[in-house]
Amino acid sequence: MVDLIKNGGWLMLPIILCSIGAMGIVAERFWSLQRKKILPPKLVAQIWRMEKDQKLNEQSLKRIKLNSPLGAILAAGLLNRHHGREMMKTSIEEAGRQVVHELERFLNPLGTIASITPLLGLLGTVVGMIKVFTAIMFHGVGDPGILAGGISEALLTTAAGLTVAIPSLIFHRYFDRLVDEYVLNMEEDALKLIDVMAGDREEY
Repeated sequence: MVDLIKNGGWLMLPIILCSIGAMGIVAERFWSLQRKKILPPKLVAQIWRMEKDQKLNEQSLKRIKLNSPLGAILAAGLLNRHHGREMMKTSIEEAGRQVVHELERFLNPLGTIASITPLLGLLGTVVGMIKVFTAIMFHGVGDPGILAGGISEALLTTAAGLTVAIPSLIFHRYFDRLVDEYVLNMEEDALKLIDVMAGDREEY
């Protein structure tokens, strides 16, 4: 492995750094985007029971807000529940934008890694081929070892760049889709809560 990295030339270093960054982001997003952390089950029903029992005070709303991203959105609406349906909806939408921004954290860097690593590999290919043609110019085609070194460098950087880029792109698309799904579910739960509070939906 070390020999492959050495044979790939200096452009292997940024590709390796990109791979480390991508692995770190993927591991962090898998940990942070667990469904139970984002959308605690039965949260809306629990909030409605607290409302019926008149236990929704400032302290309980703070706990709900810190509980999860869904809790943060619902708490924003609940804080304004005495100002009417439209104000609740507006507050939920504003909190939702902040929550979505948090859920999408590190996805841009992961997408950037997926985009630039093939380019780094292509740059390595170009550098390797330049070395090949330079060797041909000075030494002719009589020494296959010199030619093989440049071709090897070109192929190794291309392979390394694609090896990092393909999984990075797959995980970026996966997490992007997962965030969209969570946002849709949070919107549904928020609307349910608004409807229950407004009396437009049956109690839980």
